[in-house]
Amino acid sequence: MDVHGHLHVGTRNFDRVFAIGILLNLGFVIVEAVFGFIANSVALMADAGHNLSDVLGLIVAWAGAVMARREASRRFTYGLKKASILAALINSLFLLVAVGAIGAEAVRRLFDPSSTQGTLVIIVAAAGIAVNGFTAFLFSRGSRDDINIRGAFLHMSADAAVSAAVVFAGLVILLTGQMWVDPVMSLAVAIVILWSSFGLLKESVWMSLAGVPSGIVIDEVETALAELDGVAAVHDLHVWPLSTTENALTAHLVVPDHDSSDGLLRSACAMLHGRFGIGHSTIQIEREHQGNAHC
Repeated sequence: MDVHGHLHVGTRNFDRVFAIGILLNLGFVIVEAVFGFIANSVALMADAGHNLSDVLGLIVAWAGAVMARREASRRFTYGLKKASILAALINSLFLLVAVGAIGAEAVRRLFDPSSTQGTLVIIVAAAGIAVNGFTAFLFSRGSRDDINIRGAFLHMSADAAVSAAVVFAGLVILLTGQMWVDPVMSLAVAIVILWSSFGLLKESVWMSLAGVPSGIVIDEVETALAELDGVAAVHDLHVWPLSTTENALTAHLVVPDHDSSDGLLRSACAMLHGRFGIGHSTIQIEREHQGNAHC
């Protein structure tokens, strides 16, 4: 006997936040690139390039979020929920590309330094702290529950920290005249981005491979199901992410007393949703263990 439970997991709509973030950062990219060229600052131009990748990342994340809300069809029976996972993975790759580009240019400038206008660098980078910090704040509400939103949040938070580092480089240049500080800070930028993006890359790859979502311990799920009234055994248990916010489960429960199966299903679905955040549960009820038989 197969029984299925489906509890909708609310997903916040961040369309307005994405639109604001993209417009703000696109405008700042243009300003930063222009003044970076005027100031002859590799730190500013490198950060402008990274901010451009962030704009592209925000667009990808937004597209993934919109696609994930599409209804199921005959061809895509779960809809396009995994688009949000794919968007998070693409964003993590964007970050790695940005790290390589910034690091390569910084090394080149380290061995071939040129003059930089420290005051202009400080002013533009300070504006970057405000823009990126505000955008990160907008995404902070959903960064804990949605890895796709977390990717956008990490992009913006890292950029705010990077802009702070650029301000520091500008101050050092003004006080000491040491031009090597600019490319060194660019290398620091690359390290910060690499560090912040590693967790996103790891989790997005894990979710793409249908690994057990972070925060869910499969042994605890099995124990919780086995403790339900009437359940004698649990086997063929699988848990995987449908999207960056929704998880699914399939399991076989050995229940000698079939009369209790309807109430058991309701209890199982409520427990899985409330305790583990699993909204899609498909449970097969068996009178006795079927061994390796699968249907």
